[in-house]
Amino acid sequence: MLRQYLNFRTLLALVAVAIVTGTIFYSNYLSKKIAKEEREKISEWIAANNFIANAQEGTDLTLASQIQQNNNDIPVIWTNEKDSIIDFKNLDLKKSISGEYVRKKLADFKKKNPPIVVVLKESPPVEDRYYYDDSRLLKEIRYFPMFQLLIVALFILIVIYSITIRNKATQNQVWAGMARETAHQLGTPLTSLQGWVEILSDQKENRDISEEMKRDVDRLRLISDRFGKIGSAPQLEHHNIVDLVSNMIAYMRRIAPEKVKFELETQKPDITANISAPLFDWVIENLLKNALDAMDGQGEIKINIAEMANQIIIDTTDNGKGMTKNTISKIFKPGYTTKMRGWGLGLTLCKRIVEQYHKGQLFVKSSEPGRGTTFRIILNR
Repeated sequence: MLRQYLNFRTLLALVAVAIVTGTIFYSNYLSKKIAKEEREKISEWIAANNFIANAQEGTDLTLASQIQQNNNDIPVIWTNEKDSIIDFKNLDLKKSISGEYVRKKLADFKKKNPPIVVVLKESPPVEDRYYYDDSRLLKEIRYFPMFQLLIVALFILIVIYSITIRNKATQNQVWAGMARETAHQLGTPLTSLQGWVEILSDQKENRDISEEMKRDVDRLRLISDRFGKIGSAPQLEHHNIVDLVSNMIAYMRRIAPEKVKFELETQKPDITANISAPLFDWVIENLLKNALDAMDGQGEIKINIAEMANQIIIDTTDNGKGMTKNTISKIFKPGYTTKMRGWGLGLTLCKRIVEQYHKGQLFVKSSEPGRGTTFRIILNR
């Protein structure tokens, strides 16, 4: 069970999570380190201010002035013991004209960092409080992991999308190659069988046998033609959907048990669309065979054909075993089958024919265990 989750996508996601996690921890370490240094820098700046303010005449103020001027990136607001604003530094000068702007900044600074307090007099208490914000560098470091997470997520999506597109292209090439090879392999024995059927038909005593063989050969030729059309882009022509479905129902009646009833409901006898008739027949045949397999030799299969303004909707409904939600999610995947025999390619081919060649839709409209299933085909006019 563990092996099915250990694929390329899982490994890629784990690597991305490890990178982002490591970046978050390292960025957190750096932000704490820079925050500590900035607090020390503000403390030095406050000390330099006080030194300059209290310096006697003739005192060398070079170092203090340099420290004072070096703080050009950390916003600071200082107040008295009652939090009345005395002055500020590194705020937006245009906005600072408004006292409301400075008060809002003060409230914001209080939430971010504890103030640096300078006691001027103990009794009664007189003090200056210095509130400060994070520098731009510190903010960028704190937000960097989020930005990196978005970049990594975007990279993973692009890689997964590229792999998916490539896999689909490879799958399409395999489908087409397999179909063309199947049609090619069937061609030679079919030609030979056709010759033997003509020989048998010339003999009166074998004419009944030759007629049966001819029908089987024609059936094989139709199957070969279908595979040939899957291997290349089929030519779409104007056809009456009702006639094609009626003919397929007539064919299925001959091979279905007597207790299985077929019913065709349609708004009118002439509903047309551009389709590939052999491939469309194959889709309907597969859906009807699946409906028969879902029954225990008895039941009812209904096909409803409805014409909309821009679409034709074909519903195939049976009252057979039905499917669970888990089965519905897998039913169109190559190789998945609930039957003892079969390759699990029937519905996969049907979906490919409807959606890729006819630009329509094929899906399970509804299904309930013990009550039956409805497949819906939507063709664009």
